[in-house]
Amino acid sequence: MEIFTETVEFTFTITMNILNYYKGLSAFILLGPVCFGQYQFEVKDASKNYDAVIHIENCYNDGCMGKGTVELFDNKNAKVQTFTSDNLVLSFENDQKPMPGKMIQLKKEQSPVVFDDFNFDGTEDIAIRNGNLGNYSSASYDVYVFNSTRMAFVKSKELTDIASSYFDLFETDPVRKRLICYGKSGCCNFFTTEYRVIPNKGLDKVLEKEEDKSDEKYVKVITQEKINNKWITKTKVYPAEEYHK
Repeated sequence: MEIFTETVEFTFTITMNILNYYKGLSAFILLGPVCFGQYQFEVKDASKNYDAVIHIENCYNDGCMGKGTVELFDNKNAKVQTFTSDNLVLSFENDQKPMPGKMIQLKKEQSPVVFDDFNFDGTEDIAIRNGNLGNYSSASYDVYVFNSTRMAFVKSKELTDIASSYFDLFETDPVRKRLICYGKSGCCNFFTTEYRVIPNKGLDKVLEKEEDKSDEKYVKVITQEKINNKWITKTKVYPAEEYHK
């Protein structure tokens, strides 16, 4: 009888351990990794057409960085597409205290996701932070443009290259259909580069401007502009007070 009792208890213990294991595994499958250590953020005011839900692995006192995903939802709350980033960087405001599994609202200015019509085709595109690979370790981005044939966002190598090489994300000029990039070298040399967006072809560099402010009294400006497929160079020197008015 003692042997039989011990066998029953041993079998019961193994059975319960197996059930508890699969119970925990089921919860993990149902709830997903977000509930087990990832930090969640939501951006609602950055786009007219989309909301973004962000998941990041590593967060600290003043911000997050590391591998992350961005889930895009339309105005009907239907998931549109999911993006990944090896270094999704964002910063917090003083009153924000993220906790794993807790959804935090981010303002447009905090968001590592930027919406704009980057190729001037009339549809919104998306840029997603990919670390600090820009000029002077500034913010860099992966850029995805909306492809109306595929009905999906497709990564643009050209736009990602310039969004990861200059100082922060480029500016858009929808009137002239140009992308404007900024950079600097040392203390006193500042650069502006403009690209013209050619539909179905790509980018064409059309302007480079260097401002040399090494002299306190004067600013030397060298402008190279592509006109009729030829580069024209102009150099001017301005009094510093006049130039900075």
